[in-house]
Amino acid sequence: MDATTEKFVASRSSTVDSTAAMRGCGLANLTWVGVDKEELRQRLLMPEYLRLAMRDCIKRKDASAIPDHLLLPGGGVADMAPHAPMVVFINPKSGGRHGPVLKERLQQLMSDEQVFDLTEVKPHEFVRYGLACLEKVAAEGDECAKECRARLRIMVAGGDGTVGWVLGCLGELNKDETSHIPPVGVIPLGTGNDLSRSFGWGGSFPFAWRSAVKRTLHRASMGPVARLDSWKILVSMPSGEVVDPPYSLKASEENELDQGLEAGVDAPPVAKTYEGVFYNYLSIGMDAQVAYGFHHLRNTKPYLAQGPISNKLIYSGFSCTQGWFCTPCVSDPGLRGLRNILKIHIKKVNCSQWEEIAVPKNVRSVVALNLQSYGSGSHPWGNLKPDYLEKRGFVEAHSDDGLIEIFAFKHGWHASFVMTELISAKHIAQAAAVRFELRGGDWKDAFLQMDGEPWKQPMNPEYSTFVEIKKVPFQSLMINGA
Repeated sequence: MDATTEKFVASRSSTVDSTAAMRGCGLANLTWVGVDKEELRQRLLMPEYLRLAMRDCIKRKDASAIPDHLLLPGGGVADMAPHAPMVVFINPKSGGRHGPVLKERLQQLMSDEQVFDLTEVKPHEFVRYGLACLEKVAAEGDECAKECRARLRIMVAGGDGTVGWVLGCLGELNKDETSHIPPVGVIPLGTGNDLSRSFGWGGSFPFAWRSAVKRTLHRASMGPVARLDSWKILVSMPSGEVVDPPYSLKASEENELDQGLEAGVDAPPVAKTYEGVFYNYLSIGMDAQVAYGFHHLRNTKPYLAQGPISNKLIYSGFSCTQGWFCTPCVSDPGLRGLRNILKIHIKKVNCSQWEEIAVPKNVRSVVALNLQSYGSGSHPWGNLKPDYLEKRGFVEAHSDDGLIEIFAFKHGWHASFVMTELISAKHIAQAAAVRFELRGGDWKDAFLQMDGEPWKQPMNPEYSTFVEIKKVPFQSLMINGA
């Protein structure tokens, strides 16, 4: 082989390796096909008069506060609307040091008015004032505004929690059954990024992010739309107990526990209720306790959490120190398993009756999972064989099938083998609705987490705390990036 041939082979090999590395570190299926910046801008950029009208309405928090000088006489025509008008929400606190520079890059590729910093503009403000402004202009006969509203797509640059926040606010549009729900894509800036992985957007922020962002926006403008189930959670606890819930759980005045299953004498005479929505998972037990410790440290010492790698190192340290891998010798052996404090009732699909499911012995974490991806890309439910599915009465799991998978981990070592997909988790059930009942006794606190947001749940020795999960009647729309 002569020198010229060797140089060509080496160059080709380097290109292939670089492409593989890009795919491995995020924003899946990137190719080296160039995306022209101006062509991309034309596909995404809304006319200036609409951008400025939406900006002013959001700023004034009034969907009707549209200055007359911004509107076109006679309204815009449909041909003025871009192929895929797009807005981006970015969480600048995610992605370590990348958040602010990514925001600047997105503004260069689109416009300042179509990139929303979540520390300045909240998703519900965009829905109530920005989208409502666009709809108002369209209702007055502006065909361009009408087409922009119908074609609108949204990208979220952040972690799973940020994506869920945006999806939840867009869910407000379902109250008006005539409103078009914009589909959502993801630029993964979080630690786990399981929502991003599930819909083909990759698991991490790529090193060559400047060129990757262009290709990502291009794919987002053309990607097919998929559906995603969402699940409502209701936490009913004895009144008087103090809890600091995550921001996705809101206090509710009504106790809406399913009347088809009586709580009995364990129900508190007066209950305090919280409700929320999750898209990925709810877990109870040791994994949530580890997450709670990690989040507490990150909030008190934010300089330690500078990106996904450092976050995962800290998380691993908490796993070892809080007993996930080894129960301390001083612990009461009777308190090692959730079986001591937990009851599970489920409703199967197309069934109105609740049935109790036994909690497996010695499990220390129970998870209710909606997606195929959990814990940074693992598939703990596993790819189950048809014979096993039939034997257990299960069906193949999908994120839009109206079912949620319930499984358990025995301890950290068991979870490690499951996460590396050497074995499957301990399968418990597949259900259309779930009720967890937690009873304290000698336990003072339990730990729960929902889509990565953990909290400490106080336990009452006399009365139970109920956590009920039911499917939200509408589905979210996701842009598939694969």
